[in-house]
Amino acid sequence: MLKPYRRVLALPGTFAFSLTGLIARLPLSMTGLGIVLVVSDRTGSYGLAGTVAAAYVLAAAVGAPAQGRVSDRAGQAAVLRVTGLVFATGITLMLLAIQADWGTPWVHLCAVIAGIASPQAGSMVRARWAYVLTDRRQLNTAFALEAVIDEMVFIIGPVLVTFMTIEIAQSSGLLATAAAALVGTWVLASLRSTQPPPTTHLEGPRAPMGWGLLGPVLFASVGLGMLFGSAEVIVVAFATELDQRGAAGPILAVWAAGSLVAGVIVGSIELPITPLRQLRFSLLFLSLLFIPLFFLHSVLGLAFGMFLAGFMISPALIAAMTLIEIHVAPSRLTEGIAWTTTGVAVGVAPGAAVAGWIIDDHGASAGFWVPLVAGLCAAAVAWSFRPPELATAT
Repeated sequence: MLKPYRRVLALPGTFAFSLTGLIARLPLSMTGLGIVLVVSDRTGSYGLAGTVAAAYVLAAAVGAPAQGRVSDRAGQAAVLRVTGLVFATGITLMLLAIQADWGTPWVHLCAVIAGIASPQAGSMVRARWAYVLTDRRQLNTAFALEAVIDEMVFIIGPVLVTFMTIEIAQSSGLLATAAAALVGTWVLASLRSTQPPPTTHLEGPRAPMGWGLLGPVLFASVGLGMLFGSAEVIVVAFATELDQRGAAGPILAVWAAGSLVAGVIVGSIELPITPLRQLRFSLLFLSLLFIPLFFLHSVLGLAFGMFLAGFMISPALIAAMTLIEIHVAPSRLTEGIAWTTTGVAVGVAPGAAVAGWIIDDHGASAGFWVPLVAGLCAAAVAWSFRPPELATAT
């Protein structure tokens, strides 16, 4: 089962940029949860914690396509160095604002600085795979590998930031995100041999983005992001209600573990369905698997339910990335992938905020309405559009 992964990682430079991308992506799973833990612990309000996390993620959504566009045109190295440094600075300022009780809007403003520079290492690593690989099956394996690494990030990150914030020092978890981003981006920037060439030398108008497909995938990604953002806040609140706050990180890690297992399987076999169908069914089943969570009353039960739901995450993300790679011009691929990431980020912000408000008023279990409805909306978008070029295949 692992032979396809060994083949792509044996190619020159691929193991190095993929491993470095894992480090640079750790803030993706640590920052939002770290903000929720620190702000809610200091103020007692999940609503405020959700809005600060929302400010961070919305800013990241704005910055992602811009980073992708500049990376495609000017190369990845300069973008990685600048964003890593600015992100670390923004996180440090945000911690100062939280610890000094500067309050609104200063905490939110610092979160925005960090968010807008949040390194888009995942998009850049996937663009590198598309550059070094020409075989479609190998590229599918590579995208599955990156989905697995995403889930490794979401296994390691939540546990790490929860442990450091609760057991070591309140600010240590977020400081670790700053360090991971700075080290990861600067090392990735140094790996020049696998960096896609910049496109500033190309003559004529830029290739079209292919919004006929990218647009619906983007909207579906927003719903998926709302599901992610709300689930993160709900798990923290659920564990806190049961006086087991430290279990929040491990539960989120178990959720990611389910997705990791599914990603390994998807990357090692050739599925008998198109990427569009894979996206549709994955989103639908992911949504429906949240229904049983309304009726759970233990940390162990929630962990098991989240593990099952996680099985649908990697197939959905792999399908989305494959669709983008097929339909977006190579000269704009990083930007196209970044737009999909932006959709997820845009959804995370309101998902976290709405879940926080519902939890404050009605308790943690009521919060599960947010991922359920958001997931069903994402599935509805995926099922409603039918790109002309895929009409005979779907």
